[in-house]
Formats: sequence, C-alpha cells, structure tokens
Amino acid sequence: MRRTPLYDVHVRAGARMVDFAGWEMPVQYNGTLEEHRAVRTRAGLFDVSHMGEIELRGAAALDACQKLTCNDVSRLRDGQAQYSLLMLPSGGLVDDVVVHRLAQDRLLLCVNASNRERDFEWMRENVTDADVIDRGDEYAQLALQGPKATLILASLTAAPLTRIPRFSFVDGRVADRGCIIAHTGYTGEDGWELYCAPGDAAFLWGAILAAQEGEVVPAGLGARDTLRLEAALPLYGHELNTETSPFEARLGWVVKLDKGDFIGREALLRQKAEGVARRLIGLQLRQSGVPRADYPILRDGRRIGAVTSGTMSPTLGKGIALGYVDAEEGETGGVLAVEIRGRALPAEVVSLPFYRCEK
Repeated sequence: MRRTPLYDVHVRAGARMVDFAGWEMPVQYNGTLEEHRAVRTRAGLFDVSHMGEIELRGAAALDACQKLTCNDVSRLRDGQAQYSLLMLPSGGLVDDVVVHRLAQDRLLLCVNASNRERDFEWMRENVTDADVIDRGDEYAQLALQGPKATLILASLTAAPLTRIPRFSFVDGRVADRGCIIAHTGYTGEDGWELYCAPGDAAFLWGAILAAQEGEVVPAGLGARDTLRLEAALPLYGHELNTETSPFEARLGWVVKLDKGDFIGREALLRQKAEGVARRLIGLQLRQSGVPRADYPILRDGRRIGAVTSGTMSPTLGKGIALGYVDAEEGETGGVLAVEIRGRALPAEVVSLPFYRCEK
C-alpha cells in the first residue's frame, strides 16, 4: 500500500487511516461532520497527494491532448485549466481529469489515483507524436477549500490570488516553498489546490494550519466525499466508468463535438442523435434514511435504476443521492423511491447540485 509524504503527519494527528485506491489515507481527524461544516463555513485542508499527474510534452502535445479528451484544449491559454474526460472509442470514460496548460508544448493532466497507471498506459498507447511522462512521484498535492481559503492562503503568498480566475493557476511560492497554485477544487466551495515537491508537503501543511488559528482544520476523505456529493460532483467508479457516456452522466457540456476528431467522437455523435437509455438524477429523501450506493431506485414498486452515491447531507439534514434511471423516468419534481433495507422511502427528484456556494 502506498503512503503520501504526509502519512506520518496524519498518524501523529490521530487521523483514522483507510485503504483508498491502494493508498493509506486519512478518512477523518475529529469527525467527518465537523470537518464538512468547517469547509462550508471556514476552511479545510486536504491531503490529495494520491492523485496522479501525467504530462504531455512536445510540439504536438496540444494536438495529442485534443485527440485523447472530449473538451477543447485549444481554448486554453498558458496558466488556464479545464475539466475534461479521457475517452474510449465506445464513448465510455477512461477517466475524468483536469488539464493544465503549462505552455503550448506542455500540458499537465491531474488524474484519479485509482486510474493513474491505466491512464498513463492508455495515453502512451494512443499518443505517437508527443512524450507522455508520469510525474506523479514529483508532486504532492494539498487542497485548501472553503469560504476563507483565499484569505488564509493570501497570508502565505505574494501571488495575486484575487486576480486568478477559477480554473486558472500560477507558479508561485507559498510559505517560501515553490508551488503550482491552482484555483480549483472538488468540494463545491471556493478554494485552491497546491502542487508542491513531496519534500515540502509537511512544511506547507503545518504552515497553512497555523496561518489562521481556528479558521482551518485538517479534513479527510469522509468530508471530501460528502462535500463533493452535495455539490453533485461525479466520482469515478461511482457515477463514471468505462460503460458510462458523458451524456448519461450530465457532462454533455464537456463534449465539444465541433472541435474536430477525437477518440469516442463517432460514438458520441450517434448518442446525441439517438438519445441515451439512462441518465443521472439527484434524489432527496422525504423521510429519515441514508441512501447508499447500489440501493434500488423504484417507481411504483418497479426498479428503474440504482443509487451510485448517497449520504445524509450535513448541510441539508436530509438523505441525498445520485443515481441512474431509465431515460424516460426521473423528471425534476417527480417522486420516486429508494429501497433501504426492504423499505421503499419516497424521494423527490431535485435539480442539481444539492448545494451551491454563494460565491
């Protein structure tokens, strides 16, 4: 099992550790609920060093990325980032990624930890005119998220944070340590992700937690999951997989069919013309209960789909879930049911996200 450069820090802090995608990671420090609420009201600091980083390098790097992904990377300028999808010819998903344009001939893709090796091999197999470099061991990654994240980070860096738009980044220094400072995140809150040298991670972790005492807390994977679910952000292996298309997963906005050829384009053109057999919806329980992955979704006692992710929302105080249902089902405002331990609990189909930050 792999350990991030911050493993010893987490253990000393009393974090409960779990195996996540082959990494020993902190699931919580002082409780998921407390950490979740800190991110929604103040700030939380996550160790996300398990994420992978793969670079495309060379004169044809941008063209290679255009072929591999369904979004249009030609729209990016240096210092901009983009949410995108690595595609299969079938229209299914290899992974969801964030593409960072370091330069015209250098693009850095942040990929999911569980897919790092597979993504690297897939990219190598499908790129012939650019270098594909696994840089995951060169980076640790910290995520500072929450309404006070910018204020906290500003006390540690001279980078002009207020002039860095969302999904943009700069090379800078935080607490006098070199970092890529990216205005991105996975919690539904404003925040920042820092890519740093593994040897600097523990120092930066301590500096950030000490910067504004009481305003930022360490947060684990438990809070990360409840936060992303409230924001209806998909998780690979739950909402996304090789059998799922962007149009089923409510990610059609990522697909740029008019950009030219890319892997999966023909399949996606057919899907757009013919429609899809299922679609992702959001459900909010009308009674007390906690929906979980794989629980059946019912209409009038008939199974029409299944939950992919569910939790008791700390912010809403109600059970919420994402799940796939037959395409003709699940109109917003309708009432379905989730089967929980043999009981069919009524659940309203709601617009997504469940939670949206004010900023």
